[in-house]
Amino acid sequence: MLYWVLKHLTLGPLLRLMCRPKVSGRENLPDSGGALIVSNHLAVVDSFFMPLVVRRRVTFPAKLEYFTEPGIKGKLKKWFFSGAGQVPIDRSSGSAAQAALDTCIRLAREGNLVGIYPEGTRSPDTRLYKGKTGVARIALQAHVPVIPVAMVGTDEANPIGSKMLRPHPIEVRFGKPLDFSRYDGLAGDRFVERSITDEIMYALMELSGQEYVDIYAAKAKELLEAEASGIRPAVPRQATSAAGEAERIPDTKAS
Repeated sequence: MLYWVLKHLTLGPLLRLMCRPKVSGRENLPDSGGALIVSNHLAVVDSFFMPLVVRRRVTFPAKLEYFTEPGIKGKLKKWFFSGAGQVPIDRSSGSAAQAALDTCIRLAREGNLVGIYPEGTRSPDTRLYKGKTGVARIALQAHVPVIPVAMVGTDEANPIGSKMLRPHPIEVRFGKPLDFSRYDGLAGDRFVERSITDEIMYALMELSGQEYVDIYAAKAKELLEAEASGIRPAVPRQATSAAGEAERIPDTKAS
């Protein structure tokens, strides 16, 4: 009920008024059954604008800290994120990470639309970074299609560090479903999972027009912070843009 209220009566109308989201490719979303909606990640509000334009409910895994903060503020956060379709994920250890994957697999098998950010964190500089292979394992074990979606303009509406949403046009671009059934039975093969993940990231690069960088976003953040402190050089621009050659997409290799 809270999800419906937020989407249609409170938060949703406000977001539509401020940013006038434009949608393309919505026909690529299934009317029923499970699927992974795999997105680039530019801003916190990505998790609100994308579900806003999807007719069905979208469930996102969210870090456990959103649900465990003490006090009144913590209770309000838990109430809001739960109502907005988020499920708590503990990423503090290897076993916790596997439990997070298992949760996403279960939700997709049960017929839900599950939102995933394969970069693992927000882009620190609007570029698209290497995907983590957990998204491939979820797709293979849940036996569901992968729908790539590009968020465009959310970094301008909600820049890193900003606490207020700024009026700015937003675009949500859904791509054609990616079918990885040819890899059935190969979940756990790190080379197959890397190949699938790279294919997903290439689809996101084409949809978004972002420049692709073949390192993880978390590492890029470390390098950029170190550069700001005068310790290390900037993240290398060894990658390609969406207009670049396909052969410069990362080769299949172990994650």
